[in-house]
Amino acid sequence: MEEQDYSRRSQRPQKRRLRKGRALFTLLLLFVIVIAGYSVMQYRSGLKLASDTKVAQEAFKGDTVNGDVENYLLLGIDTRGEEKSRTDTMMVLSWNKKTNDMKLVSLMRDIYAEIPGYKSYKLNTAYYLDGVQLLKDTITNMFGLPIHHYAIIDFKNFESLVDILAPNGVEIDVDKDMSENIGVSLKQGVHNLNGQELLGFARFRHDAEGDFGRVARQQKVIEALKNEVLSPQNMMNLPKFVGAAQGYITTDYSSAEEVQQVLKMVSKGKVSIEKATVPIEGSYNFQSFRGVGDSIVMDVEKNKEFLRKFLGIPLE
Repeated sequence: MEEQDYSRRSQRPQKRRLRKGRALFTLLLLFVIVIAGYSVMQYRSGLKLASDTKVAQEAFKGDTVNGDVENYLLLGIDTRGEEKSRTDTMMVLSWNKKTNDMKLVSLMRDIYAEIPGYKSYKLNTAYYLDGVQLLKDTITNMFGLPIHHYAIIDFKNFESLVDILAPNGVEIDVDKDMSENIGVSLKQGVHNLNGQELLGFARFRHDAEGDFGRVARQQKVIEALKNEVLSPQNMMNLPKFVGAAQGYITTDYSSAEEVQQVLKMVSKGKVSIEKATVPIEGSYNFQSFRGVGDSIVMDVEKNKEFLRKFLGIPLE
């Protein structure tokens, strides 16, 4: 009898631990279900919010991906309801999927370029003439740079995306007072900027630096937005942001592929972005051409060699 009583008493703590384990598992399961349900609802909310607002899809043939590096042509345009527009922002984002390192190259819009099938114009005219494929072909022909994918966003949609991702604003160190032709008035100093203000900061060019200063600010904005995407405080905003991005951003990716790429980047944690501008210092001069205006004439070979070293990939 004594041995039986001892055996029963020894089983009680184990049963309590089993009950606690089941309760903890149940709570974790409920938590996962709630988070999953919230994420799906927010994702669908973002999709609905951005329905029928993006730039029209275009036929696009990117280069074949070889190795771990993929290059994305990122374009910002200001449609203002017009059928055609020039690209105000042109960047190539080179992503090493193995290391999660990124390199961002800004292309000056006034580069004097040979546009296939047309006479030479400023680089940003290529998109106006025949869309993203012509711009891609112009850049690839000039530098031998492979471009695998593209993404285009209209500036009004950019404002909306920023406000979804960071409702409290994006922290930016505004380098000077600025207001001319940007639709907002910004004061020098560190401020949390909403979508409209952040776009105004990125587009300002009425100072001694001109377009080169604007490109530097655009790169600063990209860095700040990258930090917002990876910030723990914005994690609950990401499902809605990803959903809205599919409506606001035009790309050659399918919806599923877009989500997969964003999640792949975020899941790897810290992302570093190294930035550069083409043409590089000391490799260009300004010239004026009839019907084109003041343009940047650059040493193509010198800039091509820079890109080869900076990106660490072979160029044709």
